[in-house]
Amino acid sequence: MTDRQQLALGNVIIDVLHTPGHTPEHISLLVSDRTRGAEPWISLTGHTLMVGDMGRTELASRADEGADMLFDSATRLRELPDHVEVWPGAFAGSVCGRGLSGKPSSTIGFERRFNRTFSLDDRAEFVAAMLRDIPAPPPHAAEIRAINLAA
Repeated sequence: MTDRQQLALGNVIIDVLHTPGHTPEHISLLVSDRTRGAEPWISLTGHTLMVGDMGRTELASRADEGADMLFDSATRLRELPDHVEVWPGAFAGSVCGRGLSGKPSSTIGFERRFNRTFSLDDRAEFVAAMLRDIPAPPPHAAEIRAINLAA
């Protein structure tokens, strides 16, 4: 899949957004339903934007490089309307983020207002926030990454 690629599935349109940061190849999917309207109403954000935080950036690249890419991805997602639902790939208990909520979904507007990292629109502040308090990597993180890339 490539950035801005569009997949049509009957009345459903899925727009692919390249949202690197958690991993360099990460994508988010914006879902529109032609019977409801032209603009997206759901975003499947994987580990880019989660409820309460953004995905950690050091498991697949250098932490500062990943944080810089993630800032650009957050900027793209902040351009979405407030009502767009956010369905991440993980929530509380995942090692892929810090301070994640147990709530499995949210909205762009709620995250813009209450997600301390997502709300930062200054690159230096955002990167600094992503580099603070990085938890220890999960066991076998490098091996898991290699398996995922080989799939």
